[in-house]
Amino acid sequence: MPILANPCIAMLGLVVSAYNQEAGPVRVGVLGIDNYQSVAYTQLFNDPRQNKGELSGLKVTVAYPGEASPDIQESVDNLPKWKEQIQKFGVRIVASVGEMLKESDVVMIMSLDGRKHRKEAEAVLRSGKPLFIGRPLAADWQDAMAILKMAEETKTPCWSSSQHRFSPGFIGMRNHPEVGKVLGLDLHGGYPTHPSHSEMYWHALHSVDTIYTILGPGCETVACTSTPLTESITAVWGDGRVATYRGIKTGDAHKAAVKYSGTVYGDKGVSITGIYGHGVPEKGVAPTKDEYMGYKGIAIEMAKFFKGGPAPVGIGEMREVFAFMEAAQASKRQGGKPVRIADILKATDRK
Repeated sequence: MPILANPCIAMLGLVVSAYNQEAGPVRVGVLGIDNYQSVAYTQLFNDPRQNKGELSGLKVTVAYPGEASPDIQESVDNLPKWKEQIQKFGVRIVASVGEMLKESDVVMIMSLDGRKHRKEAEAVLRSGKPLFIGRPLAADWQDAMAILKMAEETKTPCWSSSQHRFSPGFIGMRNHPEVGKVLGLDLHGGYPTHPSHSEMYWHALHSVDTIYTILGPGCETVACTSTPLTESITAVWGDGRVATYRGIKTGDAHKAAVKYSGTVYGDKGVSITGIYGHGVPEKGVAPTKDEYMGYKGIAIEMAKFFKGGPAPVGIGEMREVFAFMEAAQASKRQGGKPVRIADILKATDRK
């Protein structure tokens, strides 16, 4: 049975914008708080010292914590801690998703466990409330595509991405004066995995989103060479541009705290990218003593979206990002043979 769209959704962006202007801040509800990002975004939106300029006009008012995922130790350890922290910013804890939806205008899904996101997203999408889903969109390909399909069928504004996509030193490489038109990219990052999630969804998504930030959509083939030390991916765009990604699996460098960075090749020159959280490099030097943006860049995009703006990442591009990761894993199973993204998407369409 198709999911029926809420008849009011077509005007939803206007309603949210009008609410912000005439009735006070847009009320943000949080679904799942075992992820530190639930606290980080709440602080940016609620703390008077930070909710200025583009971050103004929103207030996280209510949260449904849900349950910890027993097979993810980080979830078990962090749920009580972040539950205590988020209440310090004036957020009221409620006992159900329904109550959270009744008392919010827009929603952030912040559950650490992507396996929960499909069910959580369905409840929000049926309500017609604009939705941001924290990384990862889902734990596997089937659930990721189901969520995006629900968003289309209900016509509910919805998006998801890594915070790396809006880190100034990455997004600033699109039109870097020392690089010019981007012709290619070499990127590296940590490669932690978790058995409950498809391999690349847990942390490699940060790097894949960074690739798409700098090159944009249009990838055609992905090839993956895998060893115990490294996941090495080569992706070719339809216009001949090439991106490589080295996922570091061992030593301290594979941890989430690794300084994700890379090299960009353009028609004017070559430059390193910025380092996650920091600004645009100049003359080959990436700043590290500037303002650390961390979650602030994506929070600004969320604020624009929740106040009635368009989703900064479209559903078509989100599909391609996840098809990229599926193609990489299919190539890995086939000994490094290039796999076409179009074939991944066609196989899904036939199901």
